[in-house]
Parts: sequence; C-alpha cells; structure tokens
Amino acid sequence: MIRIEHLGIAVKDLNAAEAVYARLLGVAPYKREAVEREGVITSFFQVGPNKIELLESTRPDGPIAKAIEKRGEGIHHVAFEVDDIRAEMARLKAEGFTLLSEEPKPGADNKLVCFVHPRDANGVLVELTQERR
Repeated sequence: MIRIEHLGIAVKDLNAAEAVYARLLGVAPYKREAVEREGVITSFFQVGPNKIELLESTRPDGPIAKAIEKRGEGIHHVAFEVDDIRAEMARLKAEGFTLLSEEPKPGADNKLVCFVHPRDANGVLVELTQERR
C-alpha cells in the first residue's frame, strides 16, 4: 500500500454537503461523477495531497443509502492507493481478509477498486484503489 488515497464520506444531500465541505476546506470540489453500477454520485475535493470523496446514493436500495440508514451520515470508507490491485487483493486474501469482489471494479476518479469487508478491519470499510492505465 502506497498511501491513503482518500476518505469517503456518506451524505444524504450532496449539494448541501458540498457547500459545507467547500466552506470547511476552503476549496471547491474538483469533480462530480456518477457510478451507475453502485448507485452513487460522488464529489471530490483536493486538499494538498489529500482527497475527500462525498457519496450520495441515487437509489434507496444502494450501498450508500443502506450505510446511512444503518449508521447515519459520516465516514464510509478509507481508500488506499496500491501499485498492483490484483497482487494486493491476492496478498490480503492469503492473509485471511474477506474481499467484497473477486475482481477489481471500475470506480470513480479513473480508478479500479476493491473493498475489504469491515469485519476484518475493526469495523472499517477499506477500499483498494489503482489508477486505471
């Protein structure tokens, strides 16, 4: 793992959350992107070398809607950048971690992604990300 790539924050209202985070961080979001497969629209902020991803569900049965229903708004996941997502997935699987997909999936911000089940990481949903080449 190279670094924390971003923190994902689940929100009910993306427009309202963007306004809050723009005031908080002192910068506007640099990108909005829909990830249809996951039923989510994302908004990214860049603060120095760090990124914040706001996530709003586009459907009531989507993973973000379910997360908010269960735990409320707030930190949804921590994403780590990796050089080789497939190799990192194999390493984590060999270490006994449960991956939520067998293959990396296309994600927002030109990334391939895979999630590690939160029960294996002290309740934290971990996302592996690799730049799509």
